[in-house]
Amino acid sequence: MSLNSTDFGLTTLQVNSGFSKIFAEKFEAKIARFERVGMGLFSVANCFVSFGRVTGRSGLTEHSITEMEAAFSDEFPLSEEIVVISDLSAHHEFAQHRFVSGVPSIRFFVSFPVYGQDGKLVACLRLLDYKPHIFDDEQRLLLADLAVLVERELALSAVCQNQVELMKQNRRLKRDTLVDPLLGTWNKPAIVRSLRLEMERCAKAGKPMSLLFLLADQITELRAKHGTVLADQILVRMVSRIRSCIRPFDALGRFDNDQFLIVLPGASHLVAIAVAERIRLTIKMHSEWIENAGISLTVCIGLASTDVHRDEDPEILISLAEKALLSAKRAGNNTVVQAMPGQPDMMI
Repeated sequence: MSLNSTDFGLTTLQVNSGFSKIFAEKFEAKIARFERVGMGLFSVANCFVSFGRVTGRSGLTEHSITEMEAAFSDEFPLSEEIVVISDLSAHHEFAQHRFVSGVPSIRFFVSFPVYGQDGKLVACLRLLDYKPHIFDDEQRLLLADLAVLVERELALSAVCQNQVELMKQNRRLKRDTLVDPLLGTWNKPAIVRSLRLEMERCAKAGKPMSLLFLLADQITELRAKHGTVLADQILVRMVSRIRSCIRPFDALGRFDNDQFLIVLPGASHLVAIAVAERIRLTIKMHSEWIENAGISLTVCIGLASTDVHRDEDPEILISLAEKALLSAKRAGNNTVVQAMPGQPDMMI
């Protein structure tokens, strides 16, 4: 039996509140457990916890016995009224019903209300069988007890789902504090943290890791001549071009106003050089972004790799990449420089 979350009819368990697939599956299993208990407790053919619609839950064809039972149950709207029909074949309204006079010959039906935390009706417990039953006060009390257990489960599920939503919101808020609001890249604390984590992971795995330090050559001139708005627009487009040159799991972060760090886990210095060159050429080739400003945009990149600088900590690796960037700037615009042991100014 498969519950459709869109049929729950609950105010506390809405699909648009973020019902996860795993949560829905667990909820389905819990409801199915109550239905099995109801079948065994009252010795009936079927028990449904109906949130307004039962048909379609079983995944069977409409001609199956279970779907016929579900269709009969669905003809009764959710109601706070307790309905007990001991013998449907003798009932003035249902005696000629197609599921009573014909297949599957339903004879017994009970509906009992289930309430939410706010005291509002959210579901009904439904019992069906193929022979008449005398439903006495003791059985009514047992059904009331089962309804209370369902109500408690619904309340607990709502609390759990609210906790899941709060956790998601907290993660989103935490992520927002780590992201540059203009560019959508990691901010400085986040990219430095990413560098630390990737250095640890790569060291444990025996893999290299490289770091690129990047600066747009003409950005200061652009900002002074055309203002911050245009300069920011250029940075946004530049970041988009950079992303097209790196892998999805590489980390890109804004280190300072116009400086960027790119963390390349698993990349040797040779791979890092290739990535840096690809970025440099891509930026240069698409400098038509600012042709109307009379400036052709290029970048300088400094890089440092753990397969060249072994056993260095993150701060030193950043310092080496930054020195390589300064060397690139001194060498002229549109340049890539790799930091080398004893030769920090070595140009590529």
